[in-house]
Amino acid sequence: MTWKDPSKYVQEIFVEESVADLPYTKEIIERAGLPVHIVPERGKPNDLDAEYVRNLTAGKRQLFLTANRGQFFKPCPGTREYQCCKYQVLGCGAGCPMDCVYCILQAYLNTPWILHFVNVEKMFDELREGLGNNPSQFFRIGTGEFTDSLALDRFTALSRKLVPFFRDCDNAVLELKTKSAVIDNLIDLDHGGRTVVAWSLNSPTIMETEEIRSATLDERLEAAAQCASLGYHLAFHFDPIIEHEGWEEGYAETIRRLYSMVPAESIAWISLGALRYIPKLKEIGIHRFPNSKIYYNEFINGLDNKSRYFRPKRVRLYQHIYGLLKERAAERTCIYFCMESEEIWREVMGFAPEEHGGLRKMLDISVQG
Repeated sequence: MTWKDPSKYVQEIFVEESVADLPYTKEIIERAGLPVHIVPERGKPNDLDAEYVRNLTAGKRQLFLTANRGQFFKPCPGTREYQCCKYQVLGCGAGCPMDCVYCILQAYLNTPWILHFVNVEKMFDELREGLGNNPSQFFRIGTGEFTDSLALDRFTALSRKLVPFFRDCDNAVLELKTKSAVIDNLIDLDHGGRTVVAWSLNSPTIMETEEIRSATLDERLEAAAQCASLGYHLAFHFDPIIEHEGWEEGYAETIRRLYSMVPAESIAWISLGALRYIPKLKEIGIHRFPNSKIYYNEFINGLDNKSRYFRPKRVRLYQHIYGLLKERAAERTCIYFCMESEEIWREVMGFAPEEHGGLRKMLDISVQG
């Protein structure tokens, strides 16, 4: 079975009573065509959260339409101990129907259901205020921090609201990051060069064994090639890079296929980040995925209190992948590290971001021209 569209895993929808009459809620229900259950205001769909991690797989079959009573638009939760790109996050929901062994959300969230926030007028009000109050600042904004940007787009069609909005923004670009191949809603949109469609990539072995219910490498790259033909900027994220048997050839194969299917000039940026995790995630990952071996390695405690590969091992992983990318990448493409030290930058790439105006400026230029 193909998981090009992982929304096929969802079986039912729960709707918080207070948002049941919103037009957007009704649109989603009609598109999905799934059984619908109403939940009392501030209530929960069921008791799956009583044994959260144990019931996470079952919770991924349930979409919960609710309201975001907090803030939609905020800075990415980076860390000051490592180089940060000053990304901004648009919190449209939490969780997704895919199930990656290394996914930090398993340890970060405490509810099993897939949340999608339907009070989108509040989201757009926050965007208008944030962008309007800072006209001289350029924003890179993504929806893929706490959920997959496109995995549920067949139901939500949120992309059809976001892409036209950003088309008219002079000081921002939108990044839609996914492991799916769900791009139907993007095909006929006037994006104005203000949307970057991004894919997480890994070695074929990791994609097949550690990224459950995700699109295959070819499905992702075919979707990326189609988006490139429509004039979208593209991005790719090799994160987390995971050491495994045959990793050198595995990542080389992914990079060969990437550049054989996708025009190099369409790629705005590529990020690199080695496997890192908080202690709680290791416990959850071993419990939920006993056949996975990714946590059975030597790690150290990093400055951000996350377990990381020893520095020499990270450098070896990075040098191999960075070298392969630099052989094929267009000059305009910004290749960068996500959450790494200045020392790693210098050892692998030969420079520190500050020598080029800082990481934020490097990324901004890649989409501004």
